Amino acid sequence: MDLFVKFWGTRGSIPTPGEHTSRYGGNTACIEIRQNDTLIICDAGSGIRELGEDLASRSGQAITGHLLLSHCHWDHIQGFPFFSPAYRSENRFLVHGRGPGDDRFYRFLSGQMASDYFPISFKALRADIRASDLSATDGFLGKVQVDYLTLEHPGGCLGYSFRLGSIKVVYMTDFELPFHGTAGCGMMRTIPSDLVKFVEGADLLIADGQYTDHEYLERRGWGHSSCFSTVDLAVAGGVKHLALFHHDPTRSDYDVDDLVDACRQRSSRHGSLLVVTGAREGVELRYTNSPVSG
Repeated sequence: MDLFVKFWGTRGSIPTPGEHTSRYGGNTACIEIRQNDTLIICDAGSGIRELGEDLASRSGQAITGHLLLSHCHWDHIQGFPFFSPAYRSENRFLVHGRGPGDDRFYRFLSGQMASDYFPISFKALRADIRASDLSATDGFLGKVQVDYLTLEHPGGCLGYSFRLGSIKVVYMTDFELPFHGTAGCGMMRTIPSDLVKFVEGADLLIADGQYTDHEYLERRGWGHSSCFSTVDLAVAGGVKHLALFHHDPTRSDYDVDDLVDACRQRSSRHGSLLVVTGAREGVELRYTNSPVSG
């Protein structure tokens, strides 16, 4: 059994199109996770528009998908009104909450299409779009086991873990790991044990690395982490591959390159074999017993 992961949007806060972001991408958060006919979409930032076009071109078959939102800040839902499969009556999408009666994410997706914000009503979407929750399927979407964890972020945020047999992929965007400037370059930072346990042994961790240490210290409380704290989380959890995510909108491709290189150096100083990359639009990973880049 294979699990596929594809990046459709990797930028944080606001879309940043242009030559300076062409390699890592300028679309906001959207990840596709696929196992046979099971389609899971993490977040509906501007990257979901291109995902929708791609889904429509793959075959003439009806599309069924599961939408898992981390939270409802604008950069994580803004692409949904431009998701073309939502306008086709043969398609079906379930917007999952955490438990019975939790339709908050569904309400925010539909609410952003009120006439004050958008010219097309949610009712104009012809697909069967309805609220659901993970408990309705005992935490499984197809053969993929899904768990979640509440993260530290203004307004709240969820991280998700996806398991398929021995394969484990974790999606944790928009969370804050406190750092007070007291841990030097060679020192491991103290990471909450629940976070370490949640990412433990992951083949792939897609995680917030928006800030440098200096940037974080100027933006404490904004809900994002220093990339170096995220590296320490991955090392502490024995993660195999860390894909730094939610790239700051002010950062060019070359800036992200520098950030990734600095994170690799930090991992190496810890004596870790962790692979560190920057999440890039269009990259697809396939996981069986070991990841193969597609």
